[in-house]
Amino acid sequence: MEGRLVEEVQERAVLVGVELDRDDQFDYSMEELASLADACGVEVAGAVTQGLDRVNPSHYIGSGKVREIKAFHDETGSNVVIFNDELSPSQIRNLETELETKVIDRTMLILDIFARRAKTKEAQMQVELAQLQYMLPRLVGLRASLSRQAGSTGGGVATRGPGETKLELDRRKIEDQIARLRRELESVKVHRETQRKRRVKREVPVVSLVGYTNAGKSTIMNGMLAGLGEEAGRQVLEKDMLFATLDTSVRKIKLEDNREFLLTDTVGFVGRLPHHLVKAFRSTLEEAADADLLLQVVDVSHPEYRYMMQVTEDTLSDIGIEGITEVFVYNKSDLAGLEHPKVRDNDIWISAKEAGDIHTLTRLIAAKVFGDFVRCRLLVPFDRGDIVSWLNEHADVLETEYTEDGTLMDVDMREADRNRLSEFVQ
Repeated sequence: MEGRLVEEVQERAVLVGVELDRDDQFDYSMEELASLADACGVEVAGAVTQGLDRVNPSHYIGSGKVREIKAFHDETGSNVVIFNDELSPSQIRNLETELETKVIDRTMLILDIFARRAKTKEAQMQVELAQLQYMLPRLVGLRASLSRQAGSTGGGVATRGPGETKLELDRRKIEDQIARLRRELESVKVHRETQRKRRVKREVPVVSLVGYTNAGKSTIMNGMLAGLGEEAGRQVLEKDMLFATLDTSVRKIKLEDNREFLLTDTVGFVGRLPHHLVKAFRSTLEEAADADLLLQVVDVSHPEYRYMMQVTEDTLSDIGIEGITEVFVYNKSDLAGLEHPKVRDNDIWISAKEAGDIHTLTRLIAAKVFGDFVRCRLLVPFDRGDIVSWLNEHADVLETEYTEDGTLMDVDMREADRNRLSEFVQ
C-alpha cells in the first residue's frame, strides 16, 4: 500500500486561454475550465491568457506567450498545460516540444471526465467512440505525449481513456473499432426504439429534464421520487460537480390520481462541448427528442445563467430537438434571493431541495401533459371486472356506485382511453 502511495503523481496544471474578438464569455469559460480540471482531480496552479485577433496556426499562441507559460510552468512545479480550446495535432506536438511537458486541450479533459463517469455499457461505448474519433487524426502527437508520460504511473488526466495499448493501434484498426462501436450502438438504439414504441402504444407521456451540467436535474428527479415515497434504490446520483450524470435515467412518476408519466434525466450540456461528443451522445439524448414536454433546468443563481440557457438551446437544436413544449425551471431561486415557488406561463421558479416547490412543479407538469384528460361516466357490466380493475389502476376514479346493471364510475381519463372504452360511456 505504501509503495502505491509513493507512485501516485499529483497532476498540477497551468491553464491557458486565448480570447478572440473580445468574447463576453471568455472569463466564465476559463472558470469552467478550472472546474473541469477539478472534476478530474487536477490541481490548478494558475492561468495564463492572451488576447488575439486570430490564433497562431503553429502554436495556437504567440511565441512570447509560449516562453511565459514555460517559465510559469517551471516556477509552479506543474506537470501539465491545459488549453481552453481544441488544438490541432501539430499544435499539440509543437507546444509539447517547446514546453517540454504534457499538453492537453479542453476536449481531452471532457473526454477524460466522461470516461470516468460512464457507468452503463452504452455510455462507455459512446465515450470510447468519441475518444477514438478524437484520437484518429492525432496519432503522431499523442504518441509523442505518451512517451513523455512513460515515467508516470499516477493515472492522471487523459492517461485513462484510450490508454497506451490503443495508442499503438494503427489507423486501420482504429477505424475498424469505430465501425464496430457504431454497429453496436445502432443495435442499442434499435432496442431503445422498441421500448419507446411500447411506451407510445401505452400512451404514457414522457417528460425530459435537460439543461446545463450541474443545474440540478438529478435533484429534481430525486425530489419527485421522494415526494412519492419511493425507495432510495430508484433515486439517481446527485452531486455538486460537472457531469455527475452521463447515463440517461428513466423513472415512472405515478401521481395520487393514478395518472403517470415517465421522467428522464439526461447528460448535462457545457459550453464548447466538442461536436463529435455531442454526436456520440445523440442516441442517449434521443430520449429528449421523443418527449412530450421538456423541462429546461436553469441554475438561476449563477451569474452566467442566460449564457447556459443559450448553450442548452443551441445544443438541442444541433441534435435536432425542436418544436417540443418547453418549461423553464429556474432552480436554486433561494440562492438567488428570488420568490419561490412561483409560476408564470411556461416559467417556474423553485428550490429543488424544498418538497413544496417540487410539488408545485409536479402539478405544472401534470397540467401540461394531461391536458387531454376528460371527465366521463361509465357503466361497466359486472362480468367485466377487468375494465374496473384497469380504471382503478390507470385513471382517476372520482366516484364508484354499484347498480343493478353494473358498476357506475365517474372517471378522469385520457381522451384516447375514453374512445377505446366508448361502449361503456353513458
